[in-house]
Amino acid sequence: MANNNFIYGTRAVIEAVNSDKQIEKVMIVRSGDNPLQKELLQILKKHRIYYQNVPLQKLNKITRKNHQGVIAFISPVPFYDAEEIVTQIYEEGKIPFILALDGVTDVRNFGAIVRTAECSGVNAVIIQEKGSAAINADAVKTSAGALHKVPICKTRSLRETLLHLKENGLQIISASEKAEKYYYETDFTKPTVLVTGSEEKGISNAMISLSDEFVKIPMLGKINSLNVSVAASILMYETVRQRIN
Repeated sequence: MANNNFIYGTRAVIEAVNSDKQIEKVMIVRSGDNPLQKELLQILKKHRIYYQNVPLQKLNKITRKNHQGVIAFISPVPFYDAEEIVTQIYEEGKIPFILALDGVTDVRNFGAIVRTAECSGVNAVIIQEKGSAAINADAVKTSAGALHKVPICKTRSLRETLLHLKENGLQIISASEKAEKYYYETDFTKPTVLVTGSEEKGISNAMISLSDEFVKIPMLGKINSLNVSVAASILMYETVRQRIN
């Protein structure tokens, strides 16, 4: 059965996946002796759809209907492959500008970032399957519809995806208040992946070690960090400024 933003029931979820419906994630209460659930798990792995094992109480909070231990959340937007997008950009004779979000979990921040990304000409936004903001109606609303315009690329491993993009000629620029170099001292006119992290944890060490440039925004007040959507906006529009000039 289906709701506005989720599907429940093992067979219903299997049919949804097989019909290429855009699934954001699936929550499953594992049952070792359920052949239909085993079939579902095989299909999810085949289609590379993110799923997580959860306790029964978690699903009961979402719906009290006969979910059979399975709920799939429907994405309001399609997902794309980052490498395919970059290849297309190169073929069009343009310079790729990709935004990667490392652990941004707040839905409103995510929506606001995507809105700025659309306005600043970002070609795609990359997020990780696990530990990223939900792509739901609130995110679409906060983005002012930009989530329907900017390609969203989901990946199981952000590091692996960025490594492939690096091999395809893109520089990785990570932003953090821990950096020593100011963002405006960096050349954003090259093919670029801009990486921003969450307000709580910042950018992970895995992203930092992969980066070609590690930059910061000057902080002159007593508060030493900006809201992540504001920080991302400053960096995206520095790219705009440099590329227009």
